[in-house]
Amino acid sequence: MKIHHVGIAVESLEAAVPIFENLLGRGPDSEGLVADQQVRVAVFAVGESRIELLEATSPDSAIARFISKRGQGIHHLTLSVGNLAESLAQLEQQGVRLIDREPRVGAGNERIAFLHPSSTAGVLIELLEEQQVVGGGMNDEL
Repeated sequence: MKIHHVGIAVESLEAAVPIFENLLGRGPDSEGLVADQQVRVAVFAVGESRIELLEATSPDSAIARFISKRGQGIHHLTLSVGNLAESLAQLEQQGVRLIDREPRVGAGNERIAFLHPSSTAGVLIELLEEQQVVGGGMNDEL
């Protein structure tokens, strides 16, 4: 298991991207829209992990609700796992409250599922099934 990415809720990619460009000394590795999650995303690779800036595209999206309650900031932490369905079953058996009992498709067509913050010390945890990469490199398509 490793940290795949940290999702940061921002009010505006236009305002937030330059901050991270200055911090990291370069532009985002990819940008895109995740329509079913109602977010625009800018992704910065940092070592083996990523920072994903998340801007709501709808006032009733999860990111918009998060920002209205808590303001901009870290929204979730994503951990990669080898077998997502197996990990979910094991965690549920251990009493972890799941938001998603079954994997669903997230950005980059990756299989994901969320754990409820009430079971994870107040942190929204996303599990992502690690894909086998053939040919190396980061996928620029969200």
